[in-house]
Amino acid sequence: MENTTIPQENALTHYELHKADTRGHANHGWLESYHTFSFANYHNKDRMNFGVLRVLNDDRVNQGMGFGKHPHDNMEIISIPLEGDLEHQDSMGNTTVIKEGDIQVMSAGTGIFHSEYNKNQDQLVKFLQIWIYPNKKNVTPRYNQITLDLKDRHNKLQQILSPNPEDEGVWIHQDAWFHIGKFDNMHSVNYQLKKSGNGVYAFILKGDFTIGGISLNERDGLGIWDTNTFDIVANSEEAQILLMEVPMQL
Repeated sequence: MENTTIPQENALTHYELHKADTRGHANHGWLESYHTFSFANYHNKDRMNFGVLRVLNDDRVNQGMGFGKHPHDNMEIISIPLEGDLEHQDSMGNTTVIKEGDIQVMSAGTGIFHSEYNKNQDQLVKFLQIWIYPNKKNVTPRYNQITLDLKDRHNKLQQILSPNPEDEGVWIHQDAWFHIGKFDNMHSVNYQLKKSGNGVYAFILKGDFTIGGISLNERDGLGIWDTNTFDIVANSEEAQILLMEVPMQL
């Protein structure tokens, strides 16, 4: 854990700071991926997960390239496109394209196969691949995607995922809530945790932020636990942040 000197009145009691340049890195030519947590050939015993958040991969896929058909089971898999068009196919018969503003979710459950490709020949695809341990095993596999209104995240936190199918965003088999916000410089917002015992992993998509007095830059991650609330301040224009509230117990 890395500690930073911060004002006492804003101090977070328990946190873990992951600077962008400490992530695992793999460059396969067609794919460049940064791993916040241990994945594939990157193994760090101190970076296995944050609660039920198991994988946070920051992927860039070259034109016309992608991941061939491969299996998953008993995992909630969320894809958040940041740039370009990502084509998805799966063993449930879905063939779809997701792009910025879309959120895709799969409950792998008893088992699925899927593939993901950069649909375009003239631009990169950038997306986040996130895996969450479910609170129910061997569920019937399912797929969903939605398109969000990007204006609804300007200077506020837009909910993109929850445990409730009737709530905003997609849903998963876990007591988790995700939000994305895009902020003007010096705009601040308070986050209240949804469930006691949960923690929040904050990931900076763009620009600079301060959380609880801790300075964060693009692609930095900050895990926070044993708190009910914290303040977020944007330190640059059009700064973007992803918050992932998850149970801390596996």
